[in-house]
Order: sequence, then structure tokens, then C-alpha cells
Amino acid sequence: MAKTLIIYSSTDGQTKKICLHLQKIIEAQGNQVSVVSIQEIKSISLATFDKIVIGASIRYGKHRQEIYKFIESNKQSLESKPNAFFSVNVVARKLEKSTPETNPYIQTFLKQTLWKPQNIAVFAGKIEYQKYKLFDRLMIKFIMKITNGPTASDTNIEFTNWRKVDEFGLIIHRM
Repeated sequence: MAKTLIIYSSTDGQTKKICLHLQKIIEAQGNQVSVVSIQEIKSISLATFDKIVIGASIRYGKHRQEIYKFIESNKQSLESKPNAFFSVNVVARKLEKSTPETNPYIQTFLKQTLWKPQNIAVFAGKIEYQKYKLFDRLMIKFIMKITNGPTASDTNIEFTNWRKVDEFGLIIHRM
């Protein structure tokens, strides 16, 4: 039985939700899975896991610095075992930006980090305007307006393709 660690950085909770879904998929295959936020990772020994997966959300065009710092500090451990990375961003709602090869945030991530994940995925996130603070709501509406996305104040749209998440969970299981 393989032990898998899923580390996440989530701004509004969608990345965590995806991680918990991946956990169910991988555990259904007979593996142990621990899901830990990037803020809690310091208390975890990476050496006790067989596989490591990192999931990170995008806010205002960037992954959190904590993710980059963690990868930089733990690159050797990451590369010593099967590993994967996925990004969650609303840009991935567009078919032409929904793959690791075509998603600008994945491409930027790969250029900015020295780590080259063995498996990479990108998932569309969620827009929930009612949940955001005023500044975030206005900024995200502005971004959606210029990218032809939804801007209605009552918008609550989950763009995540759960079938793709399921497929990625099986890839992680087989690593």
C-alpha cells in the first residue's frame, strides 16, 4: 500500500475540495492519502511518503510564493519519489487553455521553478462572487469582463471538470 501526500495551497477552497476528491479516488484504489495545507507542511516528514502531489490555486495571475519556497527547499525530496503538480485557475474554463501545454499559469510555473513534475494537470476553478470581499469581487469581475467570463453578482459557477480530476487521481495511483 502506497502512502501519498497531497499538499495544497487554496485561496477560496476549490483547490482543497479537489484535493479531498483526489484523496477519495486514490484511497478507493487501496492507498493511504494525507491531505495537508502548505501552511501545515512544516510538521510533516516527506520521507514517510511514497508519492507527493502539490496542488495550487491562482489568484491575480500567480501561485502563492509559499509553493515556490516549499518546492525550492524540498526539490531533492520531490525528485526522489513519484510526484505530480496541478494548478487550479478559472482561465482553464476555456477549452484552449485547459491543458498543461496551453495553460499560461502552468507554463509560467514551469519556467519559474527548477522542479519538473512527472505528472501535471490543470483544472478550472470556481467563481462565487457572494463569498468574496469587496475588493476581490470587483477585481475578479473586472478580470472576467476582459476575458469574457461571467460578471453577474449572483454568479456561483463551478467550472471544475470532475471527470478530469478522477482521471488524474488514477494517474497518481499508478505513479
